[in-house]
Amino acid sequence: MEHIRQAASVDLSRIAEIIIFNYRLNFYPIFRNDYYYFNELQVPNLMKQYESIVSSMFVYDDGAVKGVIQIDGNEIKKLFVEPVLQGNSIGSDLLEFAVQKRNADTLWALEKNIRAIRFYERHGFHVTADKKLEEDTTEYLVRLER
Repeated sequence: MEHIRQAASVDLSRIAEIIIFNYRLNFYPIFRNDYYYFNELQVPNLMKQYESIVSSMFVYDDGAVKGVIQIDGNEIKKLFVEPVLQGNSIGSDLLEFAVQKRNADTLWALEKNIRAIRFYERHGFHVTADKKLEEDTTEYLVRLER
């Protein structure tokens, strides 16, 4: 956890890049919305959107920002790692930080994102019976908790 720090406004472009790469890689195949993923989902747009919540974000920074987690109260809202760096414990470190230092014990994940659900299960989370529709879609989110 030595490389995890509070995110700052100067990190927003890198945070946006990480999130965009992950959204396109993991969610575009499910939603297939060209307009959103290739027009709306742009670095300047996300930077503007995240300005007001940067205080709830933490980054993995070992000289370069390689991952980000957003925590709101005890809920993990976002957790993303640069795709080419996944599998190097960055996500695990961010998740353990959230659990140990911020008492995070719940999150929502896209039901079809089996890879993410398995990751969270390996870290002590389990899928609950709670489900809800992802906004403006027919896809479900499932709630996980510790």
